[in-house]
Amino acid sequence: MLININPQNPEKRKISKVVEILRDGGIIAYPTDTFYGIGCDLMHKKSIENIYLLKQRDKNQPFSFICSDLKDISQYAKVSTYAYRIMRKLLPGPYTFILEGSKLVPKIMLTKRKTAGIRVPDNAICMALVQELGNPILSTSASLPDGTILHDPYEINEYFKNRIDIVIDSGHVTGQPSSVISLIGDTPEVLRIGLGDVSMFTS
Repeated sequence: MLININPQNPEKRKISKVVEILRDGGIIAYPTDTFYGIGCDLMHKKSIENIYLLKQRDKNQPFSFICSDLKDISQYAKVSTYAYRIMRKLLPGPYTFILEGSKLVPKIMLTKRKTAGIRVPDNAICMALVQELGNPILSTSASLPDGTILHDPYEINEYFKNRIDIVIDSGHVTGQPSSVISLIGDTPEVLRIGLGDVSMFTS
C-alpha cells in the first residue's frame, strides 16, 4: 500500500498511521537522506527476522538503525565524549556511525564485537516516525537481491508487493549510500565513503 507524505511537513495523521503499522510488527519502506529504506520497530524481533528473509541477508551482517537525536543514540550505544563531539558536528546527516551497542539493542542487531550501525538522517519523515514510535527503526536499503537500489516508491511497492505493509511516497531521494565511520575506541575509521563529507577523518 502506498501513502503520500509531505517531505517538508509530514502530516501527523499519516505519520500516526505508519507508526501504528510499526507497532503492530509491520514492515515499511520510507525515505531517508540517502535512499529509500526498509524498516521495522527495532524492538520487534519477528519483524527484524522477516526483513532478513526479505533481503536474503546473512544474520552475521546486522542492519543499521535510525535514532531521533544524540540523546536517543546514547540510550542504544556507548557514546564517549569524543564520539559525542564528532556526531554533534555531523548529525543529522548522511552518516552511519559504528559504536558499541548498549543492552537495549536486540542481539540480532549487533555484530560479534557487540557493535551497531546508527544513523540520524536529515529527513523530516524519518525523524517524525522515530519520535512518534519512541524506539529506533531498523534501516536497510530498498534494493534487489543483486544490490540494485530501487529509487522509486512505485517500483518498491510493485517489487515487494504484500511483503511490505506500507510504502511512503515522498518523491525522489538521492539514492546514494551514507558514509560509514567507526568510532570504536575513539579511533575514527572510514569504512565506506558515501554522501557525507569525511575529509575531517582523512586529512
